[in-house]
Amino acid sequence: MHSFRYRDGHLYCEDVDLVHVAEQLGTPTYVYSAETILDHYARLDAALAPLDHLICYAVKANSNRAILKLLANAGAGFDIVSGGELYRVLAAGGDPAKCTFAGVGKSPEEIEYALEQRVCSFNVESEAELDHIDQIAGAKKTRAPIALRVNPDVDPHTHEYISTGSHQNKFGIALDRIGAIYEQAAKMRNVEIVGVQMHIGSQISEAKPFASAIGKVAPVVRELKLKYGIKFLSVGGGMGIIYQSALESGSGKWWHEHRSESFAFSVRDYAGAIVPPLRELDVRILVEPGRFLVGNGGVLLTHVRYIKKTDAKKFAIVDAGMNDLIRPALYQSYHEIVPVCRASAATDAGAEKVDIVGPVCESGDFFALDREMPELHEGDLLAIMSAGAYGFVMASNYNSRPLPGEALVRGDKFTLIRKRQTWEDLMRDEV
Repeated sequence: MHSFRYRDGHLYCEDVDLVHVAEQLGTPTYVYSAETILDHYARLDAALAPLDHLICYAVKANSNRAILKLLANAGAGFDIVSGGELYRVLAAGGDPAKCTFAGVGKSPEEIEYALEQRVCSFNVESEAELDHIDQIAGAKKTRAPIALRVNPDVDPHTHEYISTGSHQNKFGIALDRIGAIYEQAAKMRNVEIVGVQMHIGSQISEAKPFASAIGKVAPVVRELKLKYGIKFLSVGGGMGIIYQSALESGSGKWWHEHRSESFAFSVRDYAGAIVPPLRELDVRILVEPGRFLVGNGGVLLTHVRYIKKTDAKKFAIVDAGMNDLIRPALYQSYHEIVPVCRASAATDAGAEKVDIVGPVCESGDFFALDREMPELHEGDLLAIMSAGAYGFVMASNYNSRPLPGEALVRGDKFTLIRKRQTWEDLMRDEV
């Protein structure tokens, strides 16, 4: 469940009126719910209780230090894909011994830094990378813990840009090559074989692909455990969340209600699919959720700046742009958009189709096209829902627009966790 609900006609995050957040911090601003994030973590942790497991939060989903600290304090490990993400985790109090380092293009400097910090494992994506890790570890007179990333060639039925487990993707090593490359690794003096890793994609909406991938990898894990005494299998992340409300036009006063479900399928279904086969392997299980933990724990607040009408369209031009939240432009993704202040007398009769667009000089700068909304006016405050993952982390300064602020809510209080950039900030590092 997530903690965004209407109360007395206003949208609240936990016990904080989002109108007050916008009044104090301005817009566009990302707002995150600590309660939601911790609830999702606790639900997954409980569902995996039959397994010896570690939840490693995928930092790329939302890397704000306050979010990382929240999860570190809850006991989470971290899935990192850059030296910068490791630096953030350490600054937030995270344990490097609970960090798995993924990514297809780790630099020598990143590998050295991760070795110095003694991360749990390098998830190795190629033979070339394995050779480099061995050489760098040798130069530092140490041994690098490694887990090869297996590509099980499973179609996760998700967007092509976030599918990672088929033979056509750049990620991982083909299943039929894994045995031979582990044999090479076993002969290297400066690497230590500690596990196996896989990840088939993101925003997956059913449990079956996870079970299918585990079914393919399980025999390999059993063999590697016998040969090399591996300690863990990481099954990656990818569990999808709900972006689109089940309450759309035609259901009656649809904007008066707001869904509270978070996941594309239940945590129970996920655990039911993966726990039985994983339990038989008798190794530690790592899971690497990102969007699952934070996606529905955040919204992007934005004001309607102008209403524009043409013969063909009505546009609500808001102060947030594709530089603040690029998912609709990049993935053609859906985000539910709701008024923060709903009119008590609103009915279906007041609904109209509108394009909700930003001020960036691109036709792709939109958040919704032909979206049925209550009648909108200049100055209205909107919440773009499910913006906690791959929102701010993918933001840019395109059109020389300052990055938005970020706030964290806990109970009846909210705190600014990233200042909004100023125009001066845009040129601060230029020479």
